[in-house]
Amino acid sequence: MHNLNPISPLGNTKPLSEEFGLYTLSEITSFSLASFTLRKGTEGDARKIIEQFIQGSLPDIMSSNFGKISSFWIGPSQWLIEASVETHEDLAGELTEISNGKASVTEQTDAWCRFDLNGQELASPLALLCNVDVPAFKGGEVTRCQMDHMGCFLICRDLTNVTILGPRSAANSLHHAIVTALKAVI
Repeated sequence: MHNLNPISPLGNTKPLSEEFGLYTLSEITSFSLASFTLRKGTEGDARKIIEQFIQGSLPDIMSSNFGKISSFWIGPSQWLIEASVETHEDLAGELTEISNGKASVTEQTDAWCRFDLNGQELASPLALLCNVDVPAFKGGEVTRCQMDHMGCFLICRDLTNVTILGPRSAANSLHHAIVTALKAVI
């Protein structure tokens, strides 16, 4: 018998949440994530299938759609699909089943760590982390960028809430970089 206990990307039994002045940094582990890529020759069918599943349109270039099931553009004909682990624990399995071979689906949940940064004027700490024009954000933008030499996704959920997806294997390094930027602006 094995007594396995799940741990967060930062190695804790519960996700970390910290406050830095007016900013809150939260490690988020309650999501399922899968990539969904349209296959050549079946793009129309695959798009209809996924849009019915997410109950909305797939977002355009560098955009996102939020809801019970969210979607983020990550490349030509490619999206990350995100849902609550409570309702969609095997999101990739569900997407594989409904796509019926018309799309390529890959489980992504354990490949990424997720940090949500909340607060006013997020451009200040983010300017220290990445070369992204955050002041131009209006909400819903998605971009791939470098943060402390790591490839990350920056997702603007709204003007006071951004998500940073980074490689799970570098969760501690990414956390350290974010904390350092937050401490520098408070």
